[in-house]
Amino acid sequence: MDLSTKIEDLPKIGRFASSRLKNLKINVAGDLIYHFPFRYEEIGNPKKISELREGDLSSTKGGILEVKNLVTRYRKIITKMLLNDSTGTIEAVWFNQPFLTKTLKVGQKISLAGKVGFFSNRLTFINPEYEILDFKKRPIHTQGFVPIYPETSGLTSKWIRSRIQEILPILLPKIKEFLPLETLKRNNLIAIKNALDQIHQPRDLNEITQARRRIAFEEILLTYLKAFVRKSYLNKKEAASLTIHQEKILSVISQLPFTLTAPQKKVLKEIIYDLSQKRPMNRLLQGDVGSGKTVVAALASYLVFLNGFKTALMAPTEILAIQHYNTFKTVLSPLGVKIELCTATKKPKTEYDILIGTHALIFGETGFEKLAFIVIDEQQRFGVEQRAVLRGKGLSPHVLTMTATPIPRSLALTLYGDLSISIIDTPPPGRYPIKTYFVHPEKRLKAYDFIREKISLGEQAFIICPLVDLSETLKSVKAATHEYERLQNEVFPEFSLGILHGRMKSKEKEETLRNFLTGQKQILVATPIVEVGIDIPGATIMMIEAAERFGLSSLHQLRGRVGRSSKQSYCLLFTENTSEQVKKRLNALVRYNNGLKLAEIDLELRGPGQLYGTEQSGLLDFKIATLSDLPLIAAVRKEAEIIYNLLKKDSLPLLSSKLEDNKLISPD
Repeated sequence: MDLSTKIEDLPKIGRFASSRLKNLKINVAGDLIYHFPFRYEEIGNPKKISELREGDLSSTKGGILEVKNLVTRYRKIITKMLLNDSTGTIEAVWFNQPFLTKTLKVGQKISLAGKVGFFSNRLTFINPEYEILDFKKRPIHTQGFVPIYPETSGLTSKWIRSRIQEILPILLPKIKEFLPLETLKRNNLIAIKNALDQIHQPRDLNEITQARRRIAFEEILLTYLKAFVRKSYLNKKEAASLTIHQEKILSVISQLPFTLTAPQKKVLKEIIYDLSQKRPMNRLLQGDVGSGKTVVAALASYLVFLNGFKTALMAPTEILAIQHYNTFKTVLSPLGVKIELCTATKKPKTEYDILIGTHALIFGETGFEKLAFIVIDEQQRFGVEQRAVLRGKGLSPHVLTMTATPIPRSLALTLYGDLSISIIDTPPPGRYPIKTYFVHPEKRLKAYDFIREKISLGEQAFIICPLVDLSETLKSVKAATHEYERLQNEVFPEFSLGILHGRMKSKEKEETLRNFLTGQKQILVATPIVEVGIDIPGATIMMIEAAERFGLSSLHQLRGRVGRSSKQSYCLLFTENTSEQVKKRLNALVRYNNGLKLAEIDLELRGPGQLYGTEQSGLLDFKIATLSDLPLIAAVRKEAEIIYNLLKKDSLPLLSSKLEDNKLISPD
């Protein structure tokens, strides 16, 4: 057995378990020992039976005196066991687990762990964990710090813990240290072998801390090295060096129906400079909601057109792709630029200068001859593989990534270390800050009256629900389909409402948005599908149901769907959950309109796994590292630069191999 042994070839893992483990991205033995606990239960050392007290979360050990199944008058089965040690006896009971009498036998020495309570007027362990003692091994389920692992359907944390403990002694001796000894000493890190041992079977809290710090350091380091490798790769490539047609660009800017802000002008200048270089541009354009990123991308695309080359723009959703298409057409079609749309339902004509689409744009047969510029909107919503395919369609094109996801400056280099960063931090002139209110449920009718009043003045409203349909497990959470019917029939019968959610067909979504944009629908009831990029200038009210179910960054994105005209806009937050944590988050939204400030607060309140992890964007694949640990990030950044220089000299073959295993050597 080694780290690359397939999971189905490991002992005690059959076809069923291996298929379930793959849901956790565990395919080989190495993946299993890199499947880390998300918490520990501190059970402590076993107590003597005479020391156990009601309410304790404790463990004890002893010999089985008796074990039997009893059937209650309601036909429920209770398994009772009597355990003794030199100080006394105690009962343990399990409910509806009759098979235990085949496992537990009189005379066996076992360890128990769990809650001690009273049952039938006796001090009793109720549904405890048990472990048959093997004096050659340390108990792993019933004493000390017991690791609790992420589970999947059909596989419990206890089962996963057992499998890890079985393979650890075999695999640990085969794991080689890939970080230089000097790096370990400089940063007070333990060896990777020790870290893996301690994270799965810690003796104390200090061992857990040491292990987590070492693994977090490694995760952040690999992220930095990945960025350095990509940047180096791009610097060796050659892209189309475009001529700067300054007068023509300035002429287009002067004909726009609005004035560019100072940050827009600065960012456009940075992009145009990059496009004039032979080295491929790889730039991140970060701008708060409604800051005017799209028009900057359109103007850059016009420069590409003037040089006889093509542009491709990829958006995360069909709705947003259509919106970009309309914006580009408004700005550039009068100048003779051919703009085509490519989605799952609409195929482009063969002749175009700018192609705008969803991921369908990548996998289609559309030709990409003379592709010089790629714009990717909300990059983190696409996988690395998709971006690589798109980049491969052209010959080292310039790449501009746009995002409205607010990323604190302290984290930007970790997330996007291989990109140059531009920021638009000023909204277009003539816009008021959105007024945000945390509304008490008792004032719901007043909120409806407020919406009614604004609609009578010709304005429009969004009402956001977290779910599409009602849920059995989340009965208090409003669902879009049910709320749409209720609001249309009972609350706003005098208005025309629309509904928008992800299960609708593309044509239905387009028609709904078109009706809302043209004012035929006054209220749009929607799921968070509208979070990214929907631009409806007439909408001035954003009402969000079950606001506690969203992170601050998502709430800020939703709020950004209004406030896109010279009229005052409002955001109304409703929640049935009034915990202190929820209040802190929602009051931050009430207080601040700045996305970066809110991202920093969200990072403190919820942690980076939820802020930038799978919940929202899939930006980083950290299992242990947290982006709020700024001192560690700074230390890793410094070390990464030293290590990268050694890598370039081929001085670290084991680390090079580790990078290849993590697919970090490939540019995409």
